[in-house]
Amino acid sequence: MVKQSDDARVDSESSLLAALENKDVKRIAVSGRIETGRSIVLRPGQALVGDGHGARVVFSAGADGVQLTTDNVIEDIALQTAPEKRAIYNDTTVGSLGRVSLARVATVGQVQILAEGAIRAGHVEVVGLDIAESDTVARENVLGYGVVDVRQGALTLWNRQQDPAVVITALLKGITIGREGKPVRGSGVLLSGAGDNSGYFKQYVPNQPPVGRLDVSKLETGAIFSDGRIPEGTAKLISGGVFVAYGANVDLVRNQGKVTTYGPNDMVVDNWGDVKLWVAEAGLESRGPSAIGVVNFGGIKELKVTGGIETHGGGARGFNVYLGTVEVAEFDRIVTHGDASVGVQVSKHLGKLVVHDCIETFGGSGPSLVKGVIVQLQAMALSVQEGGEIGSIESG
Repeated sequence: MVKQSDDARVDSESSLLAALENKDVKRIAVSGRIETGRSIVLRPGQALVGDGHGARVVFSAGADGVQLTTDNVIEDIALQTAPEKRAIYNDTTVGSLGRVSLARVATVGQVQILAEGAIRAGHVEVVGLDIAESDTVARENVLGYGVVDVRQGALTLWNRQQDPAVVITALLKGITIGREGKPVRGSGVLLSGAGDNSGYFKQYVPNQPPVGRLDVSKLETGAIFSDGRIPEGTAKLISGGVFVAYGANVDLVRNQGKVTTYGPNDMVVDNWGDVKLWVAEAGLESRGPSAIGVVNFGGIKELKVTGGIETHGGGARGFNVYLGTVEVAEFDRIVTHGDASVGVQVSKHLGKLVVHDCIETFGGSGPSLVKGVIVQLQAMALSVQEGGEIGSIESG
């Protein structure tokens, strides 16, 4: 029922659909639980908010959830789809996302925001997002130039525009994904631009032109639990608990909660982009083979893992600098369990390595995924490969 020209309070499917069709309604307040058999679309400038405890919209199996257009707000509400569907997604036929705001939102189903098609601008702000269940296994992967491809995340923000003039910006705080023992399927968080703007992948794509990028001032997460559901022995497919892919520039990544991955090739945190400061405060843990604690293919100025890294599984290394550069990497403790599970492996430039406690490895020789190829490695605390260098090492 409409209370005034720009505000509607709804408590049924019929009243919700009527409010969405009313061009004068700018704010839709949901009371209680509403079930609907169809996806809903927010008009430009329209907000969907919860009105009191228990506000929830449930979409029947087979339907996506809420489609954003431009300048939309979703606050204080739960949105439920099937895990393999999208609880929140966007219309790519509009010219701009405008300013999209998600605050204190809980979902079952993926939150996916793409800049493609007509979209050439936009800012995304998230302050409080909990994705309890999601399954992105069947969705299109981020392609890694023939090295490895990456599964989409329960939260995916991806600028796919090839035009370097298209820049999407974001501030992302208070994000929790999955549950202990019940991880989301696919990656946890995935941030990506349209390609490698910094030249880290130039050995694979020597003539990569500039492309659209994603600029994030802050990515702040709580606990994250993910499982890429990748068959063991797969060589060119990975996922990540928190994944900053190419074309993504992030001032600060802060993992305030523990990040845990469960399956083969499930990197705990992985960087292909440019990050000024990455801080992991509550621990990083992997529980599958070839599931590395921290991976770098891009650029990190400063990395601080104060909660420790622990990996379980063959080839599950602790910290790996594959490509790009890391200026400072500081760890409390790194522990790996399994054959081929190197503590620290460096193949490019690492300016300074600091380990306050120790690096412990358990295991011998075995297979591990390295740059999309399964190779034999020997478990050891520290390995500097051909082309790798470490400026200085401090150990407690």
